[in-house]
Amino acid sequence: MKLLRLFILLCTMSLTAQTQNTEPLVNVTGKGVVKVTPDQVDIKVRVESEGKDAVAVKRENDASINAVIKFLRSQGLKAEDVQTEYINLNKNYDYNSKTYSYKANQSLTVHLKDISQYEGILSGLLNSGINRIDGMQFKSSQATALRQEARVLAILDAKNRAETYATALGQSIGKAVQISEASANPPQPQFRSANFAMESSDAGGESIAPGELSITVMISASFELK
Repeated sequence: MKLLRLFILLCTMSLTAQTQNTEPLVNVTGKGVVKVTPDQVDIKVRVESEGKDAVAVKRENDASINAVIKFLRSQGLKAEDVQTEYINLNKNYDYNSKTYSYKANQSLTVHLKDISQYEGILSGLLNSGINRIDGMQFKSSQATALRQEARVLAILDAKNRAETYATALGQSIGKAVQISEASANPPQPQFRSANFAMESSDAGGESIAPGELSITVMISASFELK
């Protein structure tokens, strides 16, 4: 019994000592944002075919996709710039006519490393068989370097916040003792399905407005409080 009491006493003293020796910290969150004009774009397109015979529908769909891929190759796009997202064939029943029909879909994501190709590539896609456009996502070829820049801005922002808090208390901050970056996924495009018919136009002009991309990094940091 005496040994148990002694053990409990020693544990209590150890915990008290640890608490007393804990360094005071200021914990902050920093944010870094870098804006850039996109120079690349991903276009998500699809070929949709429908008919009464499953084999014929799938054959027609495959032929259209083959023509699309041939067109893209002719424009200098490499294999890694064209990715099949999915292929499906669905059987549908019409309760009014009591007959079955089949619908085939194949989706491709086309990555353009030069955004100036957009108009010509899109026109060629539609002419070669694409009949649905599901959306697009703008990108930057400098994304990795810009994210590094955003990280620097984020930690500087965190340090500035910590200094502001410490100064308000008549204190100062010391070295950083912990830094962690919040995990974040890149912005995802919001794809919306839509039938698309293209009419020839001689008016010229622009059909997309790339705007700006925001590359954001969030970090958490702890600094010594003196």
